[in-house]
Amino acid sequence: MLAGCGGGKNSASKTTLWYWNRSLDDGFLAQGNKHFSTLHLQPDKIAVDFKPKLLTTLAGESYVPDITNINSDIATYFPDEDQFVDLRDLGADKVKDLYLPWKWDLGITPGGKMVGFPIDTGPTAFMYRADLFKQAGLPFEPDAVAERISTWDDYFSAAEQLQAKVPKTKFVANITNVYNLSLAQSPKQYFDKQGKFIGDQEHVKAAWNHAVEAKQRGLSARTSGDYGSDWSAAYSAGGIATLNDAVWAAYILLEGAPGTSGKWRVCHGPGAAGNRGGSFMAITKYCKRPELAFDFIKWLQQPSLQTKTYSRIQLFPSATSSLADKTLAAPDKFFGGQPAGAVFAASAKELQPAYYSPYEAVVSDSFSAELLNVESLGKNPDKAWEDALSHARREIKHLGVA
Repeated sequence: MLAGCGGGKNSASKTTLWYWNRSLDDGFLAQGNKHFSTLHLQPDKIAVDFKPKLLTTLAGESYVPDITNINSDIATYFPDEDQFVDLRDLGADKVKDLYLPWKWDLGITPGGKMVGFPIDTGPTAFMYRADLFKQAGLPFEPDAVAERISTWDDYFSAAEQLQAKVPKTKFVANITNVYNLSLAQSPKQYFDKQGKFIGDQEHVKAAWNHAVEAKQRGLSARTSGDYGSDWSAAYSAGGIATLNDAVWAAYILLEGAPGTSGKWRVCHGPGAAGNRGGSFMAITKYCKRPELAFDFIKWLQQPSLQTKTYSRIQLFPSATSSLADKTLAAPDKFFGGQPAGAVFAASAKELQPAYYSPYEAVVSDSFSAELLNVESLGKNPDKAWEDALSHARREIKHLGVA
């Protein structure tokens, strides 16, 4: 796998690209290789442990790829920004207006260096079983559901009504999903731009309270994590009525519960729009032809190809013109013929920008672990909240970042 990669032992005749399955379209990579024949692109699809392998090569400064994909946790690479080319030096700002501003800014370090070029996004929306909503006496057409469930209070009251009328069905898969989606709506996360920990503030506590309320009202199917076998089985059996999540989760739902196709609809969710996921392309400092590499990236992520990539492998676009393309307004069989892509596009356009620190994941794990204790072990939510904060602060102190 490492043969011909960048860094001190790079083969001058090759330009290596690292990516993971379905993070780029293989067909367009082949076309790009022909179009940019002097680039001599060598795509390497890393099957497992993509991030650890990339971080290991960066730390060792050897066998580093010339071009690499980076996932939505791009901020974790910001401390290593010196390992990447500043895409602004290559003229990135000339195409800035083609992309969603909040997505563009996520690839820029606090010091102003642009290390990531936008690929896809993960806007969120509220997916629900229309047949179960109708059975519960709730509105079931998307516009009416969006009006009925416009706030989190509305969400909980609708959930109780559905579970009273359809007692074998739960409203949500697990309370961690409620927490993640609620926090994703906030323009503030766990740190401010100065690196100060703000995870003890009201915006995080509000998301925590939403998750706890879902537990206390008995709304959770208590699936072990998201997108696994028990998650799919519960959705397949009609045991869960909703999925308030990112656009990519809809395709996991389609694959995991294909027998429910046609029964789902989607609309604006409770509260504000959110985003979960979405990747970037970066050029490392070891790339011997960065200008040509950037030309390739611009070509691969041009709006027209992002639109086609959405049709082919369901990467949701970051280019604004792609979001308005008729392709996203096409009827979606899984959602009963509803133009579901247009709903997620509206969410992407509405989203307010948020700042993510390189250390978000460290803190997030503390809260997720304690929410699991609340859900699975019945731990007191107030005690769990204090323990989550204590653990997060210890991790932060250990890292010496705040």
